[in-house]
Amino acid sequence: MIPIHLQRIPKVQKNKRMLMRKALMICVALCLTGHAAFCQTEILKGVTNNLAYYKQKKDLKYLSAARATVDSLLKAAPDTLAIEPNVYKAVVYSSILYVDSLNKLKAPEAMLPQTAALVDRLSNDHKIYRFQAEIDYSKRCLANVYIRKAFVYIKSSDFINAMSLLLSAQKYAPDFKKLNGYIAYANNKLGNLHAAATFYESLVGGDSTKAEYAETASSIYKTFGDTVAALNIIKKARKVLPNDRSLLLDEANIYTNRKDYHNLENLLPALLDINTNNADIAFVAANCYDHLNQYDKAESLYLRSIELNSSGYDPIFNLGLLYLRHSQTGRDNEKAQDEARAAQWLERANDINPNEINCLQVLKQVYAQLGDQNQVNKVSNKLKQLNNQ
Repeated sequence: MIPIHLQRIPKVQKNKRMLMRKALMICVALCLTGHAAFCQTEILKGVTNNLAYYKQKKDLKYLSAARATVDSLLKAAPDTLAIEPNVYKAVVYSSILYVDSLNKLKAPEAMLPQTAALVDRLSNDHKIYRFQAEIDYSKRCLANVYIRKAFVYIKSSDFINAMSLLLSAQKYAPDFKKLNGYIAYANNKLGNLHAAATFYESLVGGDSTKAEYAETASSIYKTFGDTVAALNIIKKARKVLPNDRSLLLDEANIYTNRKDYHNLENLLPALLDINTNNADIAFVAANCYDHLNQYDKAESLYLRSIELNSSGYDPIFNLGLLYLRHSQTGRDNEKAQDEARAAQWLERANDINPNEINCLQVLKQVYAQLGDQNQVNKVSNKLKQLNNQ
């Protein structure tokens, strides 16, 4: 049986530059808003002023000045653990890490883990609720930095290091759904297929649903032989994307492979509507109606499939079988006509594939019913030759 030709499942990597640009949109906006955004005291005014200047002029020198100011405030031992200046240190440092992707300010390599450790420590402080906006902003910046670094490794196919960075990003941006897609892709590349399928599936069912996520998860489940899980993820995605062509084809393909013709029948009107000139789809629909004993629809669609692809063996052979079965169940005055039709199409199928034993055996049966002993003997000799090879 000819399987439904599904579109190639799009790879989640697509254009790596595009993914990087999307990843860098985690931050709703660069929250360097100066006086209006964050809490402040008089002693921190130099920091907040420089943050505001940077927002206005986009000049890195203001971030550098903000860093120098906040560092000077934390030099004295009594101030090193003060929560407010440390919060602003986290804001300034995470801003530099996020904004200065080319490292024009010559930040040391240790700046990222040190800033992450600072944000972690501040997040566990029972007084941090007073600075939640600042901490949330710093976390978004850190997540962006980890994603940016992860894509560098993805570009060089180093998925082990990429995975580590993506998981770090997820720690700081757990609600950023697209991260699950990146983590799923990295898991897939590392051969962690169960994990990949789980992450892809987490993206299906809401606003983040994409056909490619569902198809990839479905494909993974199929490699495990779990067609139930594959079908469930496709149906879940189709609730959100009911008109998606690739998802419809995938669901139909699962029903076809499972020979679940009753459920497949429900999809056929839409399937045929969007594939009017597809010979394989016409054949699948014909075969479905054939198994459901809907003779007229099956005959019409077999003929349609043959019209679209005159060299296709399966629809021609199946049409011959359809007429043969109908000759055995129809009225007597139609029997001879159906037997002649069966012989006609089976002979045509034999011309396409002359060594197909199954076709020859059925053809021999038809000739016997027609009483054509010469043709019976001819086919019998052909079968003996093939069986002795």
